Amino acid sequence: MPAILHSKGKVLDISSPVVMGILNATPDSFYSKGHGSDPDALFAIVEKMLKDGAAIIDVGGASTKPGQELIDADDELIRVIPVIEAIHTRHPDVWLSVDTYNARVATEAVAAGASIVNDVSSGRFDAGMLQAVAELKVPYIAMHMRGTPATMQVDPQYKDAVAEVYAYLQGVVAQCAAAGITEVIADPGFGFGKTVEHNFELLSGLHTFKTLGKPILAGLSRKSMICKPLKVNPEHALNGTTALNMVALQQGANILRVHDVKEAMEVIKLHALLQA
Repeated sequence: MPAILHSKGKVLDISSPVVMGILNATPDSFYSKGHGSDPDALFAIVEKMLKDGAAIIDVGGASTKPGQELIDADDELIRVIPVIEAIHTRHPDVWLSVDTYNARVATEAVAAGASIVNDVSSGRFDAGMLQAVAELKVPYIAMHMRGTPATMQVDPQYKDAVAEVYAYLQGVVAQCAAAGITEVIADPGFGFGKTVEHNFELLSGLHTFKTLGKPILAGLSRKSMICKPLKVNPEHALNGTTALNMVALQQGANILRVHDVKEAMEVIKLHALLQA
């Protein structure tokens, strides 16, 4: 089934997998790779990601690493809006995603040039989010998370991680439809309220989520499910990320959300040869 995204007159075909590059406009991400508030550093990263083949650039101004408190929308706007405006001015045809749980940030980001809203809370942190996205008429990435970033890694428990995350996302998809959101991308939320074992259960069962009838995003890049088993820090987790990205593609992922675009594109190319 073709997977095609529509936003503000633009069309993006994701029936063949694509890469979303991560751009952290925040000083406190778990893996910033030079991101932050320095405009020159940010633009250099964007240019490299686009050159390497990114189809989407995901701009975030609020860290959601374990233990992190939620931030105010005003602080988030200061970080992300100038970045989105500047990228959109230089690259008006590029698909930009705003990584936010605040409806006001989503609305202003789309006005500034964003084409997708990526919400780790699936509307739980801001009651106005789903209605705002419906009015914006842009695709919405809905992710599963237990609790909040501050609490999500405090003894997460599941009887069946795949079944429970699936049921949650199924409910969110229904809520989105009721709100009038026509294009939803499902994200099982690797690393968000899961142990290493839970994450690998989800990855092994990722194909199950295809029955939601929605494109699937896999965000595995340099996360603890790689770092802990391999006993490395995020700086040394690229090899593990690449290995698991191939598994995600074999399980049906449409979008790989990554820090390292070139390597993810190589995985996609090699995966395509397996499908030929």
